[in-house]
Amino acid sequence: MILPEKIEPRASRVALIAKRVAASDETNVLHDFRGTSAKLPVIRLALGALVYRMENCRTYSDQRDLIAKRKLDEGHFEKGQELLAVQREQHSLLSKLAKKGTGSVSPIIDELKKDGQRDPILISDAGVVINGNRRLAAMRELFHENSDPNAAFSHIQCMVLPEDTTPIEIDDIEATLQARKQTKLDYDWIGDAQLVQRQIRNGKTTAEIASLFRRRESDIKLLQKAIIEADLFLQEWLGRPGEYTQISSDAEQIFTDLPKQLANKTPELQEASRVIAWSLYENKATVPGRLYSYNVAFGKLAESVLTLVAEELDISTTEISDDSKDGEDDFVVDFEDEETELTYQNVVNALRNKDTKEEAVKALISACQSAIETEKGIKSKNAALKTIMQVNAKLSGVDLSGAGQSTLTTIDKQLDTIGTTIKTLKEKLARLQK
Repeated sequence: MILPEKIEPRASRVALIAKRVAASDETNVLHDFRGTSAKLPVIRLALGALVYRMENCRTYSDQRDLIAKRKLDEGHFEKGQELLAVQREQHSLLSKLAKKGTGSVSPIIDELKKDGQRDPILISDAGVVINGNRRLAAMRELFHENSDPNAAFSHIQCMVLPEDTTPIEIDDIEATLQARKQTKLDYDWIGDAQLVQRQIRNGKTTAEIASLFRRRESDIKLLQKAIIEADLFLQEWLGRPGEYTQISSDAEQIFTDLPKQLANKTPELQEASRVIAWSLYENKATVPGRLYSYNVAFGKLAESVLTLVAEELDISTTEISDDSKDGEDDFVVDFEDEETELTYQNVVNALRNKDTKEEAVKALISACQSAIETEKGIKSKNAALKTIMQVNAKLSGVDLSGAGQSTLTTIDKQLDTIGTTIKTLKEKLARLQK
C-alpha cells in the first residue's frame, strides 16, 4: 500500500485541531520557545489529519537528489506540501530514515514497535509536523501492518503550537531541537548546513545562529564554506549538481578542511588543490590510510604534489607568457628570449579527462605519499634544532632576580645538570661535524 492513504484538506484540519485544542486539558512542555518553556496543549489526531513538513533538513539531501534526477521544479516539495502525491514521496524518504539505525541507536520504527509512542509529536495549528516526521512515518508503517482499524497508532498524540506561530519561529524550533540533540538520529552535516542557510535567509547574523545552535561562530562560518565546496564538487567534478546523496556522511571532514587549505592561494592553485582533494575523495577506496592524513597534500604541499605528478606523467608545467607573444615582429622566433610561466593546468586536465584520469590518479596518490613522507623527513631533521632553539629561548628569558631564597640551591643544581647536558651534546655535535 502506498502511504499515506489520504490527507484531510487544510481547512478541515485547522477546524478539527482548533476544536480538539479547546477541549484539551492536557499539556506538554516545549523548551526555548519565545524565550521561555511553553506549555502546549496535547491532543490526539487520526493519521490523515497530519501532513509532513517539506522544509525538513533531515530529508534535504534526498529531496535535492530526487529533484535533480527527475528534473523536477526547484520548489517541488515545498510547493507540493498539500498534495497527496508529494506527501507520499516524502513518506518514502522518511520511512527509510525511520528504519535506519547506527551501531548504538536502534531504528526508530523498532523502538516504537516495542514501546509505543512515548512523547507527543509537535505540530502546527494546521497539522503540519514540525518535529516528529520520522516517527509519524514509522507509526503509519506500523499501523498498516495490522488489519485492525483500532490497532495501535491509528491515532497520534500531538502537542500543538499556537496559531500565530511564524515560519521563522518554526525554523528556530528546528534549530534549537537539533542543537539540544533531542533527536535520536542527528542530521547529516549537509542538513545542518541547510538549517544554517535558512537562518541566514531569515536575517540572522552568524553570531546569532551560533548562539541558537550552541556552537562557535567560527564553526558556523566554516560550515557555510564547506557546503559551497560540496556544491562545487557536485557541479564541476561529478556534473551532478544538487545530488547530495553522492556525498557520503563521512565526507564532512574533507569539505570542511578544503576552505582552510585553499586560503591565500592563487585562483589557479586553488583550482588545482580542489582537483587533488576531489580526486582523492572520489578514489578514497584505493587511497592507503586515512583520507584525513592527506589534507596537507592539497594544502601547503599542493605544488610539490602537482610537480611530482607532472614528472611522473611527463607533463609540461610551463607555458610561454603573454608578454613574450606580443612582439612587434610575428615572424621572428627567438626561443632563448621567451619568458615562461609555471602552470599546473595540464596536470589538472589529466586528472579531469576520463581517458587519462585512471593513470593520473595513480600518479597522484603516489605523489601525495612521496610529498608527505619527504615533509616528515624534513621535520624530523629539523627537530633537534627546533628543540634547542626553544630551550635557549626559555633559558634566555629566565629572571633570577625574582627567585625565592629557598629555590636558589635547587636552581644551582639544575644549572649544573644543564651544563653537563650541554657538554655532552657539544661532544656529540663535534663528532658529527668531523
